[in-house]
Formats: sequence, C-alpha cells, structure tokens
Amino acid sequence: MRTTTAIPTEMKVLMNHIYELHKGVRHMVLFTCNKRYSELAIQRLESQGIPYLLQPAGQQNLNVYFGRRECLEAIRLIVTRPLNQLTPEEDFILGAMLGYDLCAQCERYCKRKDSASREQSQACLGFAEAQPVLARQGKNGCKSECNGN
Repeated sequence: MRTTTAIPTEMKVLMNHIYELHKGVRHMVLFTCNKRYSELAIQRLESQGIPYLLQPAGQQNLNVYFGRRECLEAIRLIVTRPLNQLTPEEDFILGAMLGYDLCAQCERYCKRKDSASREQSQACLGFAEAQPVLARQGKNGCKSECNGN
C-alpha cells in the first residue's frame, strides 16, 4: 500500500506562481498564505534562489512578494504599510507591477480616487462650517487646500 502526503492548496498555488515566474509569465508575484505555511514557502523560494519580501497581513496571514530583484526594490519603497492603507496611486502601481488587468486597474484607481475625493470634500464641508471666514476666502482656505493648490 502506498502512502501519499496531501499538498496543501496554498502550497500548490505557490508552486504554480513559481512555475509562471520561471516561464516569464510574471516578473513579480504577491502570494498571501496562512502563517502556518510561511516556513514551507520561504524554504521553497530560497531553495530555488528566488528573492522575496515578507509583510504581515492581519493576524493569521502573510504576504510574500517574490520575483525580480528590481521589482522587489520598488515594492520595498512603495508598500510601506498594510495594503488597505495604500494611496490610490500606490495601489495602481502595485497592481500594474503584479500584472493585473490594466483596464481593471484603471477602473479601480478611478473609483478609489473618486471615493477619496468625496471624503476630502466632506472634510472640507466640515471645515467650512467650523471656519466659515477661511472657507469663503478661497485663497488659503478649504478649497485651495483640498484641491492641492
């Protein structure tokens, strides 16, 4: 009788990402896994000489970026906080670097930028109510501040 060891789905996904990296389909990968698989993932990447970066992703998960060194150097500069805290521009760059559909990234960027703009407008309205004289001046008041002038 033959004994087989089941390979966790997360590790199968990692192996597929590594395959795509070696075949040139991707230059960089973001692999998110449960922390219990982090040692296995790191061992696999190191055994194949693949550079990587690690980033905690909540209590149970870990983001593992791996691929070309120049891409990882850019990631090191861009992704300096949790992904949900990236600016719309940083999020767009990351998605483009990961090879996500460019048109979908453009739509996502526009939605995030529009949402941020609406939040900023709401903050300006609150500022205008608290400081009506400054808001009416326009020059160094709310409008100029919120429009980046």
